[in-house]
Amino acid sequence: MLFQSCRELASQVAQLLVVRASGHLLDSEREFPLWEISNSELRSYLEIGVGGVILLGGHILELEVRCKSLQDYSSGKILLCADIEEGLGQRFKGGTSLIPPMGLGEIYKKDPKKALIFAKEYGICVGRQARLCGLNWVLAPVCDINTNPANPVINLRAWGEEPFTVSALATAFHKGLVSQGVLSCAKHFPGHGDADIDSHLELPIINHPIKRIRDLELIPFRTLIKEGVSSVMAGHLLFPKLDSQNPATFSKNILINLLRKELGFEGIVVTDALMMGAITKYCGEGEAAVLAFEAGADVLMMPRSPEVAIQSICDALLSGRVPNSRLEEALQRRNQALEKINFSSKKNKSFFFENPSLENDNENYLKNKLVFETLKSSCQKKIEKVVNGINFISIDDLPKSQILTKNAPALSIPSSSGFRSLICHPYAVSPWKDDKLNPLDIDRLGEVPIFLQIFSRGNPFVGANFQEERWNQAIQQLQRQQLLVGLAFYGSQYLFSDLTKLLDPSIPFSYSPGQMPDAQERALAMLFESRHMNNEIKDFNLTDFTD
Repeated sequence: MLFQSCRELASQVAQLLVVRASGHLLDSEREFPLWEISNSELRSYLEIGVGGVILLGGHILELEVRCKSLQDYSSGKILLCADIEEGLGQRFKGGTSLIPPMGLGEIYKKDPKKALIFAKEYGICVGRQARLCGLNWVLAPVCDINTNPANPVINLRAWGEEPFTVSALATAFHKGLVSQGVLSCAKHFPGHGDADIDSHLELPIINHPIKRIRDLELIPFRTLIKEGVSSVMAGHLLFPKLDSQNPATFSKNILINLLRKELGFEGIVVTDALMMGAITKYCGEGEAAVLAFEAGADVLMMPRSPEVAIQSICDALLSGRVPNSRLEEALQRRNQALEKINFSSKKNKSFFFENPSLENDNENYLKNKLVFETLKSSCQKKIEKVVNGINFISIDDLPKSQILTKNAPALSIPSSSGFRSLICHPYAVSPWKDDKLNPLDIDRLGEVPIFLQIFSRGNPFVGANFQEERWNQAIQQLQRQQLLVGLAFYGSQYLFSDLTKLLDPSIPFSYSPGQMPDAQERALAMLFESRHMNNEIKDFNLTDFTD
């Protein structure tokens, strides 16, 4: 018998849960308080045995302190993870933000050797910075193949649009990542790339035949499993040809027969967040935890109520619905993963005490080089200064303060040329103080020069509120009125490609897959006179990085 009492059983089950918390030190600074538990709750969960925490938000200095405190609260080693597919700066201020993986896929089409070295260095950057801040499990790489340009949730997160590009780049990233002593995670099994709805909100149904799944979706996962990937995340996806009743998260046929037996995976199987709409609309929170555990998931990510999840799994074990061997297997895999992590770093000495900057020279060079390599522009002449122009900015996710900070180049560079900024969030109910003003109601902006900036990466969390963006009509109208002086686009190459087909050749434009300030600055330097940025970076040399 693995356990001797109900309390001991509950403690063992708790080890399989990962709860979500803020990277900020204070409860008052939580950015998503409905999803992120308080410090007192978090401490109590860790003290009763909860085995992992997923973090988001805050500064890297807070993150380092936070990770040490969380580890101290627990009686045993815990998993500390984050969704930092594009660098630590994607989730935590002060970390490096890199261009989305799809940008490397574009480089791969022109120069595979260069792209593979970039991808490995990308993984080294992510892994090194994560480890220095106290994280030990990076929830990457994405192994989905973005075969659907309208995919609302994967999109630029994928390394490419065909299986061998994704396999090659994800493998290179993985090698760099694990070289830094952190665990990796291939996601979202068996493949989220052809979904047309967002699993955060609804359950996607992907009705491909089994042969297509084996010949396309599974290729990157098969490759990463051979490379020894630490964990595989099950996607909240219904593949009727694999299991007509259950999403992958709850499917023994997918998690055991396909992933374990056919593909030979021996590491941790982890669920995607159990509080996502694809799951909560499928069944209750207690039953969701049991179904995932019963189907073969070893670690349960973000159950809505940890107490309910623990009690439900305990009941299932005690009643015989789920065999005790399932718990033994899951705990063994978790322990084997923890053994690969180096916990021996000095607890009382901060990395930042002697190193105020997290980013090293190689990482700074990589960040800027990737932006430069993926930049597209058409600019016969610089945009001239105006007296009263409008810098019209549309951004998918307005709260992303790291994209549009007070001094963001997207604001400051056009401002220096006479353009006042007007920012809208196209999917907000009322993005304007004037509720009657439509974000694309150009007539109400007046007869003034307009510089258009669009931040768009697909449309996660929008769901039924999404309406087809009318940028094509807006651009055509602005051109008819001779008001459009330029376009800068950051994000989805798909929407950007559609828009540039409508642009008059005389209208200057620039594009970057990245949205961070570094990408803004370089894209705008192509359009405006700017003293802040040279338009050239030294030629790439394979000796710049260690292969």
